Amino acid sequence: MRKSILLAAGLLFSISSYAQILDIIKSTVKTKTGVDLDNPAKPKNSTITTSTPSTTTTTTTKTSPINLGSLTSTQISSGLKEALSLGVTDGVKKLSLTDGFLKNEAVKILMPEKLRKIDTTLRSLGMGSLADEGVKLLNRAAEDAVTEAAPIFTKAITSMTITDAKNILLSSDNAATNYLQTKTQSQLFTAFQPKVKASLGKVGADTVWKNLISKYNTFTGQAVTTDLNEYVTTETINGVFKMVAEKESGIRNTPAMRTTSILQKVFGAQDSK
Repeated sequence: MRKSILLAAGLLFSISSYAQILDIIKSTVKTKTGVDLDNPAKPKNSTITTSTPSTTTTTTTKTSPINLGSLTSTQISSGLKEALSLGVTDGVKKLSLTDGFLKNEAVKILMPEKLRKIDTTLRSLGMGSLADEGVKLLNRAAEDAVTEAAPIFTKAITSMTITDAKNILLSSDNAATNYLQTKTQSQLFTAFQPKVKASLGKVGADTVWKNLISKYNTFTGQAVTTDLNEYVTTETINGVFKMVAEKESGIRNTPAMRTTSILQKVFGAQDSK
């Protein structure tokens, strides 16, 4: 009996000692790492850092619609017309100078396409200077005639009605110019053709070209003719429109070129488009 009691007491002592040792281990772990072994899923007084794969998030930014609410259709129309008027005034001023057409590759009037074989033939015969003179005088006629263009273009601009003004404002860089050209090309041609005809005579282009074509026909045995008046009229008008488009694009994209309050107000609204 006494032996059993001693054995039981020894066993209890061992269990008690083991429990104390386990408590010491738990306490040490908790102190060092913050992990509570009695409740490992919820560590106390600890901060756990987890690493997650890095991802790149693409954010689609929606551009807010341009607010034209403060602009009336009349203001938009006025701004577009003013831009076109400045383009015409500036373009005509530059083109009417000596070499305004001839030395500007964007608008230079070349030999009419169906007469370019004349150029090749004359040069092959050592008469290149005559061909050069013919081209120069076509451009001189345009430079002279274009001075009469301003009032014709201005009338076309001021009398036009822009029913889709907002669409034009928010469209391409030369949308207003294209609109004007579509609406006025035929009227401008009819009004401008007599001016060009007079200029061809004034600078002597008609006489030189009659001589040039006559020589070509004599050498080749052909009968080439062309309507220089129609050709130069079309090219002169196209040259002015190119200059107007250049000015419009500048006003749209360069705030410093908006020299009036209406230009600043109207074209400032399309800067964020």
